[in-house]
Amino acid sequence: MKKQTIVALALLVGSFSFAQKTELKNAEKAIKKNNFAEAKTALNSAESLIASADDKTKVQYYFLKGKALYANGAGTNADMDAAIESLNKIEAIEGKTGKHAKDVQDIKQGMLSSFLTKANEALEKKNYAVSSSGFEKAYRMSTKDTLYLYYAAATAVSGEDYPSALKHYEELKKLGYVGVETEYVATNKATNEEESFPSKSLMDISVKTGTHIKPQTKKSESKQAEIVRNIALIYMNQGDNAKAIEAMKDARAANPNDVSLIISEANMQLQMGDREAFKTLIQQALVQDPNNPELLFNLGIVAAEAGEIAEAKGYYEKAIELKPDYVDVYNNMAVLILSQEQAIIEKMNALGSSAADNKKYDELKDERSKLYTDAVPYLESTLRLRPTDLQAAKTLANIYSAVGDTAKYKEMKAKVDALESGQN
Repeated sequence: MKKQTIVALALLVGSFSFAQKTELKNAEKAIKKNNFAEAKTALNSAESLIASADDKTKVQYYFLKGKALYANGAGTNADMDAAIESLNKIEAIEGKTGKHAKDVQDIKQGMLSSFLTKANEALEKKNYAVSSSGFEKAYRMSTKDTLYLYYAAATAVSGEDYPSALKHYEELKKLGYVGVETEYVATNKATNEEESFPSKSLMDISVKTGTHIKPQTKKSESKQAEIVRNIALIYMNQGDNAKAIEAMKDARAANPNDVSLIISEANMQLQMGDREAFKTLIQQALVQDPNNPELLFNLGIVAAEAGEIAEAKGYYEKAIELKPDYVDVYNNMAVLILSQEQAIIEKMNALGSSAADNKKYDELKDERSKLYTDAVPYLESTLRLRPTDLQAAKTLANIYSAVGDTAKYKEMKAKVDALESGQN
């Protein structure tokens, strides 16, 4: 009886093996005819038998399945995902130097090119969902190219698909993705503008032919701070401030002297409404980067909002000293100066009609006029650097009218009229 049982089982295994080979041959024939639906049907029939098959049969099955699902680029998103998974299983079984290695790589290369083409085309049309999906598939196809996963995350953010973006960013963070790349740039002689090149050799050729000058090899900035910041912002968007703070603190702990991360945490605290934490963090960043006009500008804003006029002026003046064309600082300085006008007006309105009150009224009036005089240079600088700033032009016109400078008032009123007509 034992012998018969063994023979029966052997015959049964043999029939399974025969069925597998038949279905796989049918699938192969269908693929050659580009009949991918028929191929998938045949492969589905063989699927239940694959778990017990030998490695050679498994590799053949996954290879055919990958080709059938890819369907020369016509497969659905779900089919593409399954195709990538199948091809990756081949490498897991026989390594990257096995019998099917070259064929697998050829298919993968075709798929990768297809994914990237579709992703870029979708990006140009601002179809961010399709673009993000394409870049993610490109990454799954070639996991060494983490830049594709970064693009998948960035385009998901552009498409406001925050759950997908968060998933990609978390994966990038876990991978330790930094994103620093070598950039090859040279100045175009005709346009006098810097242009990027995909390789050093192409840059060198352009320089030799005389179309470009000043070749440079640069390193792009790390994207680590951006990734952590976006993770935190997405958590905030989802109402999970605790996770947002935790994500930022983890990044800060790993990179305590990274100014961009300090600023990111400061901005996050500001969005959460904690202005004191924002101020503290910006001051920390300023210790690391004392000549950063952006930090000084932000400290000026916080001080101004707290009513610390002298302190705010000090920050703004230092920012202008470091960056003389910083238009927003000039504008904010003018706003800061004029913000003191309301208190003077209230004092003037509270006075009576006695001789002492009249004298005090004249003193307050002179104080108010001095505010106007102090604000004018900053407003003029704002308008010089940003000629279309309608609000600055209107404020200047009102000041010129208030101080009795008729000529300048008429000139500025004409500018206001021109700006307003241009907006209509």
